[in-house]
Amino acid sequence: MAARSAPSCHLRLEWVYGYRGHQCRNNLYYTAAKEIVYFVAGVGVVYSPREHRQKFYRGHSDDIISLALHPERALVATGQVGKEPYICVWDSYTVQTVSVLKDAHTHGIACLAFDLDGQRLVSVGLDSKNAVCVWDWKRGKMLSMAPGHTDRIFDISWDLYQPNKLVSCGVKHIKFWSLCGNALTPKRGVFGKTGDLQTILCLACARDELTYSGALNGDIYVWKGINLIRTIQGAHTAGIFSMNACEEGFATGGRDGCIRLWDLTFKPITVIDLRETDQGYKGLSVRSVCWRGDHILVGTQDGEIFEIVVHERNKPFLIMQGHCEGELWALAVHPTKPLAVTGSDDRSVRIWSLVDHALIARCNMEEPIRCAAVNVDGIHLALGMKDGSFTVLRVRDMTEVVHIKDRKEAIHELKYSPDGTYLAVGCNDSSVDIYGVAQRYKKFGECVGSLSFITHLDWSSDSRYLQTNDGNGKRLFYRMPGGKEVANKEEIKGVHWASWTCVSGLEVNGIWPKYSDINDINSVDGNYIGQVLVTADDYGIVKLFRYPCLRKGAKFKKYIGHSAHVTNVRWSHDYQWVISIGGADHSVFQWKFIPERKLKDALHIAPQESLADSNSDESDSDLSDVPELDSEIEQETQLTYRRQVYKEDLPQLKEQYKEKQKSGTSKRRERAPGNSIRLHFVHGYRGYDCRSNLFYTQIGEIVYHVAAVGVIYNRQQNTQRFYLGHDDDILCLALHPLRDYVATGQVGRDPSIHIWDTETIKPLSILKGYHQYGVCAVDFSADGKRLASVGIDDSHTVVLWDWKKGEKLSIARGSKDKIFVVKMNPYVPDKLITAGIKHMKFWRRAGGGLIGRKGYVGTLGKNDTMMCAVYGWTEEVAFSGTSTGDVCIWRDIFLVKTVKAHDGPVFSMHALEKGFVTGGKDGVVALWDDSFERCLKTYAIKRAALAPGSKGLLLEDNPSIRAISLGHGHILVGTKNGEILEVDKSGPITLLVQGHMEGEVWGLATHPYLPICATVSDDRTLRIWDLSPSHCMLAVRKLKKGGRCCCFSPDGKALAVGLNDGSFLMANADTLEDLVSFHHRKDVISDIRFSPGSGKYLAVASHDSFIDIYNVMSSKRVGICKGATSYITHVDWDIRGKLLQVNTGAKEQLFFEAPRGRKQTIPSGEAEKIGWASWTSVLGLCCEGIWPVIGEVTDITASCLTSDKTVLATGDDLGFVKLFRYPAKGKFGKFKRYVAHSTHVTNVRWTYDDSMLVTLGGADMSLMVWTNEMEGYREKRPCDSEESDLDSEEDGGYDSDVTRENEISYTIRALSTNIRPMFGIKPHLQQKEPSADERPPVSRAPPQPEKLQTNNIGKKKRPIEDLVLELVFGYRGRDCRNNVHYLNDGDDIIYHTASVGILHNVATGNQSFYQEHNDDILCLTVNQHPKFINIVATGQVGDSADMSAAAPSIHIWDAVSKQTLSILRCYHPKGVCSVSFSATGKLLLSVGLDPEHTLTIWRWQEGAKIASRAGHNQRIFVAEFRPDSDSQFVSVGVKHVKFWTLAGRALLSKKGLLSTLEDARMQTMLAVAFGANNLTFTGTISGDVCVWKDHMLCRIVARAHNGPVFAMYTTLRDGLIVTGGKERPSKEGGAVKLWDQELRRCRAFRLETGQASDCVRSVCRGKGKILVGTRNAEIIEVGEKNAACNVLVSGHVDGPVWGLATHPSRDFFLSAAEDGTVRLWDVADRKMLNKVNLGHAARTVCYSPEGDMVAIGMKNGEFIILLVSSLKIWGKKRDRRCAIHDIRFSPDSRFLAVGSSENSVDFYDLTLGPTLNRISYCKDIPSFVIQMDFSADSRHLQAKHKRFLGHSAHVANIRFTSGDRHVISAGGDDCSLFVWKCVHMPH
Repeated sequence: MAARSAPSCHLRLEWVYGYRGHQCRNNLYYTAAKEIVYFVAGVGVVYSPREHRQKFYRGHSDDIISLALHPERALVATGQVGKEPYICVWDSYTVQTVSVLKDAHTHGIACLAFDLDGQRLVSVGLDSKNAVCVWDWKRGKMLSMAPGHTDRIFDISWDLYQPNKLVSCGVKHIKFWSLCGNALTPKRGVFGKTGDLQTILCLACARDELTYSGALNGDIYVWKGINLIRTIQGAHTAGIFSMNACEEGFATGGRDGCIRLWDLTFKPITVIDLRETDQGYKGLSVRSVCWRGDHILVGTQDGEIFEIVVHERNKPFLIMQGHCEGELWALAVHPTKPLAVTGSDDRSVRIWSLVDHALIARCNMEEPIRCAAVNVDGIHLALGMKDGSFTVLRVRDMTEVVHIKDRKEAIHELKYSPDGTYLAVGCNDSSVDIYGVAQRYKKFGECVGSLSFITHLDWSSDSRYLQTNDGNGKRLFYRMPGGKEVANKEEIKGVHWASWTCVSGLEVNGIWPKYSDINDINSVDGNYIGQVLVTADDYGIVKLFRYPCLRKGAKFKKYIGHSAHVTNVRWSHDYQWVISIGGADHSVFQWKFIPERKLKDALHIAPQESLADSNSDESDSDLSDVPELDSEIEQETQLTYRRQVYKEDLPQLKEQYKEKQKSGTSKRRERAPGNSIRLHFVHGYRGYDCRSNLFYTQIGEIVYHVAAVGVIYNRQQNTQRFYLGHDDDILCLALHPLRDYVATGQVGRDPSIHIWDTETIKPLSILKGYHQYGVCAVDFSADGKRLASVGIDDSHTVVLWDWKKGEKLSIARGSKDKIFVVKMNPYVPDKLITAGIKHMKFWRRAGGGLIGRKGYVGTLGKNDTMMCAVYGWTEEVAFSGTSTGDVCIWRDIFLVKTVKAHDGPVFSMHALEKGFVTGGKDGVVALWDDSFERCLKTYAIKRAALAPGSKGLLLEDNPSIRAISLGHGHILVGTKNGEILEVDKSGPITLLVQGHMEGEVWGLATHPYLPICATVSDDRTLRIWDLSPSHCMLAVRKLKKGGRCCCFSPDGKALAVGLNDGSFLMANADTLEDLVSFHHRKDVISDIRFSPGSGKYLAVASHDSFIDIYNVMSSKRVGICKGATSYITHVDWDIRGKLLQVNTGAKEQLFFEAPRGRKQTIPSGEAEKIGWASWTSVLGLCCEGIWPVIGEVTDITASCLTSDKTVLATGDDLGFVKLFRYPAKGKFGKFKRYVAHSTHVTNVRWTYDDSMLVTLGGADMSLMVWTNEMEGYREKRPCDSEESDLDSEEDGGYDSDVTRENEISYTIRALSTNIRPMFGIKPHLQQKEPSADERPPVSRAPPQPEKLQTNNIGKKKRPIEDLVLELVFGYRGRDCRNNVHYLNDGDDIIYHTASVGILHNVATGNQSFYQEHNDDILCLTVNQHPKFINIVATGQVGDSADMSAAAPSIHIWDAVSKQTLSILRCYHPKGVCSVSFSATGKLLLSVGLDPEHTLTIWRWQEGAKIASRAGHNQRIFVAEFRPDSDSQFVSVGVKHVKFWTLAGRALLSKKGLLSTLEDARMQTMLAVAFGANNLTFTGTISGDVCVWKDHMLCRIVARAHNGPVFAMYTTLRDGLIVTGGKERPSKEGGAVKLWDQELRRCRAFRLETGQASDCVRSVCRGKGKILVGTRNAEIIEVGEKNAACNVLVSGHVDGPVWGLATHPSRDFFLSAAEDGTVRLWDVADRKMLNKVNLGHAARTVCYSPEGDMVAIGMKNGEFIILLVSSLKIWGKKRDRRCAIHDIRFSPDSRFLAVGSSENSVDFYDLTLGPTLNRISYCKDIPSFVIQMDFSADSRHLQAKHKRFLGHSAHVANIRFTSGDRHVISAGGDDCSLFVWKCVHMPH
């Protein structure tokens, strides 16, 4: 049956008629080669007008909708629509892909633009946020992304005259973007009064910050910066769709059909009105224009392309035309000439010449056309219309012959009979009418058998029969011309059909996939001569089948290009061409038919490179045409590696369960045991489903993997070292070309690849984020810099990495079937091959994508399953091993020859210096010469060849070989049976390592007095292993069935084994020969135990829920224990041999008397008093604590107690081995946890002397031996255990400041006012102060200012033009830390308050400001590296995580020039609370305030995020890099200290371990500093400092401070450490201490601030000086020699600062705040002159007109009058209970008016002295009249509508100083006072 293989002929796309003008713009350009590039449907077209030739780019999988030309005009970028749309950058000469950009947009890519030098590309998506992305397109890497706008964006362009600036425009907006770091920041264009706010359709950038844009109303808007400066009105009469800039000027094209040319200053040059030219027509609309020299290209809405030569502008030349909008359905071919006819819903019928590739006739009809047919003689053309009529035209002059309307519904199909006498017309109302041609189309008959619309018609060759298809998929036959239905199918049997265009019928069964809807194939046409059939379907695919194809699911070749449905397809009259037409894309494709030919011509159709394979041979048929897969491969393809629960899910699951079980943990939990275990030896090697995973390292050790362990085996010493970084099955392993590094890939939800060093066993890099479920193949490139990996997700994704940086370079879908191997080309780093099930693909990198081409088999063979592959001696040659035992030799992508190499699959190949080595299922290793011409030598793996030194026994001869590697004069062989062998070149074989074969391993027993153990497995073997230094298998025996349990007798002579069929046997423990066997049960025997002492009885438990007790001597069954409701899992005897303890699958704990088996009820309290001979139970009070928090998800499968009854070891379903202190009472005991097994641990056993623990992995088939390390004995080792599930509840102390800082929720202020609804209550409408407990959640919308005030400016003054920030009083110390630093050798200090970074000169007090932040700064750090001098990083709050301007961001800036160097937008919400530079200064570490407390590492100069990970579930206060490292850092926070390493892109962490010091408990850590030799110091909440070596606590400096240690600083030059804490000043103590490098001796400094207690938040040490920032908003410099304190900066401690008053005549001002102080400030001297503590929060202050008195209103209703000279109290009074809002002296100083929240004003007469009696009051007045109103939430001062940003929260108050020299503004919550200098306008 021929249809089993695809036809061997081929179609080549030759021409496309059409151009996409609708819904697209700016998509037509001249390339550098003077060709024209545009797109239509899913094809990029390059048209050469000189040669009248088209080239096609077919890398897209759906409609292309955007196009940009590279500035050098050879490369093109195109973007498509689709669910996962991508961008292709391709070469217009070769039409090959250069780069693919994907994984950023959804829905589609609306616009594209290259920057000036063509390095970067910007794209805009069609998603709801219209995301804007900037790409480094060569590397395929996204540099930045931001939400574009809420509405559609129509055009985007780089500003070609300013670097890093872009402009975008669209519906009612234009935005000006700047790119800095990874941040794209937009500013909206201001339309102002100059023009109307309207939709902007296109734009072009010019010099001097000018931007020209075309608007919807036909005006051109001209922008300077972000402001609209003028409009050119009436440039066009309707919307301007396209604007193109060139050397001479600009060209614009609009909806009015005009092209206008403008010079460089946008003065008009000329107008060309296309509607007026001879080719023009009414309604012509221009969508695209391109001006090059004297040529102009114009693309129109209706799909034409015009070329205009400027000096003959009234004669445009039409170079391309196609159908316009509306679906295209009608297609007919001329019977004798190479012509095709198409008709469309645009009402035109067009005739195309297939030879000249041109439109030769066009005629417009009255109605939309749905079908067409040409009579046999080629004279008449019939057209069926949508309204039910049909028209017949003469072909030669398109004149009408007849127009007939007999039907109401659309005519979908019509055909002339082969003899030319009749016309059959099929209608959507289910009938076919027959008309006579010669009788002027008189109706002869009608066929009415169908129940649904007619879709296809065919005549028989003799014109006597007609067959029809309808919408139900029914096929009917009629006699002609009467139209009577043929009921008898026999009559039809011999009929020959003149044409075959029907989609149903026996001959075309094969075109339907197995399970398909009948209507998705729209058209077919059969070519009888060439025996091929072409089909068109709804998916845009044209397919070629053999004809006839009778069986469903036949093979085909497929061709893509059309985007949506292909509506019709026809062969030309001479079968030279196929014509296909697209419905929605209205394009006509002309394909050249290339009949069968020899392979050598194949090169000119070298498979079209495209992402969807165009000449694909895939089809949905059964694999029946492929020989059966080899059983081993079959088994392997069935493996899924999916897990119910992945290790990555555990933290989340734990959190969920913790929520549920808050109440459970009341008991104090036991400590973890003192003992620990260390992995010592692993028996096993993963060969059953892995290949080529075994290598020699540089120094001759052997590296391989088993379970979750990477193993390095030293064969001289017979020892192993382990890489334990993985937490689930390792599936693949590759060796670096230098043979010192290894890459391993594992199973996981987001599986990781680890690259690690075989010497140090440290991870160098961890790659993750792009695969799912697991990684099944990896390979290094020849230079060792790149790594390729393949995943086991459904599309077997292939990823190319730069592994050192941890970056994904490229990614592509591999294949839907399993891929076994990936190999990188050793000569060209951008090429690789993948091989797998019926799959051999040759890939090359294109930017962020990979372009794959299938291997071309030709006539040499069939698509076989490939198991292995290697490259040959040139980059062209590759070899692959197949599942049938052949080796295929490939050149480029063509199969050249095959060589028979093995019986059965070739599983492994390896390239040598002068040849190859292969290994197969036949157990033979073959050496070959370098061209696979001849086999030089073979080695068979046989027992007879085993050398005497072997560590074990070979299970069977000729085991299946899965891995081969050469080196050190040996061949290393890994087998499917889990053996590793070394074959000497001379022949002898040494067995090095072995394990169980496939199938789960459950049975484990340790010998009563020897270091040996026995295992039994589902692989039907019983094995004895030596646990002493020889580490080998001592004996093995094959069983008739697999087994699940075994046990040694107490004297060690006998071994009992329970089998899976319900039988068990006893064997001699030395020879393993049978002693006796029984078969009493049907189900698996699950546990078997000898009674203690003499071993008189044997208890045998089965899955039948019974336990049988046998007498060993008499071999009789003496008792049966009944009563369990489920299968038995564990059995233990008591010491006397009289009682059995039993666990069942239903979690029952039962007791039975032995030997009779009577059930006993024993209270749980008693049970633990009984002495048990062994303890393997997992239930009961003694081991309640071993069940984890997530007990419902995971089962504990096994446990075992040491003989001294102190340590309980457990194994569980997640692969963890844990140690608990016994008895483990109380829920969730603490433990030590070890990961090495991958999935479930089936059994654990201590050896007889407790020196070793033996564990079994079920599915990983490995036997692991661990050494037990007693409590005192602890080596420092890199891999110690993880800690327990729940952190200890005992808190490490309490401190109000810490708690407060931890609980502050930083509110965010959105950037622009229109985002934020303004809210506020006028003071008189406000309620009373809410009490503390009913306060609303803190939000930075301030506690509403009850009143804002300004002083009255009466006299005429010069207007103020601008304000310049001159001074800021304030420093944010209350909730930030480490935020004051020295710069310039201590001359300047840098700190922050509100949203301003401040550089303050110590000597002069001058300040300069960094004002680019738009919200509160929370952290600041200085780069210490000499290369980056004066570089500062500051992090701010922000709310969203969408990368918009409201996201938290970090600014890196130059402290001296205030220039922003980079902005990093964070991917997490809330804010950034800590930043730290690395040792080289190139990396920056940031900590987020989001719930995960994300840690991120940035390469700040590029704005690239390197790595990011959730830090901790509670607040992290500080994270700092080690001063000597770029990869190690430490984070501290609430009950948390973690030591981190950056490996590639991954962050690895270790929790600080406390266990070495008695009674050490995890406290809240507040600060960190570093010492030499990996010492770390952390300051705690209790005042202690912890000293850590690596991640172990090694000592505690007790009471370094009396209160929390908030700040620590490491001096880089001498290593001394400064600490700062909260202390009450005393003689010996001080809040600042200077320590030596080891924190042993210190010197204390007192801060003479006069406070009751000092709280230091920041310390820094310069030359002989220590800089201190305090909680009280003071910055103090302390001299190291004389301990003298100098206050540099001071400010209010707590806000809001409500009261503000300026002195009537001098540059002084007063401020009063919530912190109960009134402070007097001198603007000229830049300092605080005095402060008075009032004891209560102050609300308002006012100077008397002379400036000699001050009145202060308090929050509690009191007011106070002070004398200015001495600041002594002159009088005070309290007449009101609520806050005083305003207080004023009358202008003559006689009266004082006091306004309060009670809406009343009290008047006092001051002349009566300080008694202050109220003389009158008025109430129920709304409030004071405010002359100059500042809105409560504005935090902007408005002078002529300018905004000045500085304060972060609201501005609470504002005053002019005397003479209007300055404006003072007081911040609300930011506690800062800003002094702005007024810049006056000249009079």
